[in-house]
Amino acid sequence: MDPSDDPSDDPSHDPISATGGDPISDPISPLEQALHAARALVLADLASNEVAAADVVSMVEDSVVQRRWWVEQWPEGVEFVAGLVAQDVQDALLEAYGRWPLCPVCGAGDPHALEVEPELGPDPRWVCHKAGVKVAAVGSLGSAIGGPSPS
Repeated sequence: MDPSDDPSDDPSHDPISATGGDPISDPISPLEQALHAARALVLADLASNEVAAADVVSMVEDSVVQRRWWVEQWPEGVEFVAGLVAQDVQDALLEAYGRWPLCPVCGAGDPHALEVEPELGPDPRWVCHKAGVKVAAVGSLGSAIGGPSPS
């Protein structure tokens, strides 16, 4: 075979170009950026509590898929995705295992879970309503419980 006949030298045979995009130069859409960020923040909180088992990570992925559809229907809600994914995972964990994340602030009384505030808004945070305090931003729970904080 003559080297000039090599199809890999022909740009029309480039699989990346053929699929319509160069992963290096094509920017990631704001929706995908928000979904990736939400996934990373919630996974950081789960890992800080040593709760990031495979089935729990699947709960995160299921939420991300559902929230992708949700934001495609309501693009203005993109800044709310991290809090919504955190709430979705918290609800799924409650059904499967119990309350998460448990409040690290209240030492006495019945264990209770933190809640995400605002329920539908930007900059979500974990809050203890019993003590009336903000515990940590979603994604930074590790620093509040004495674990590693995200870098």
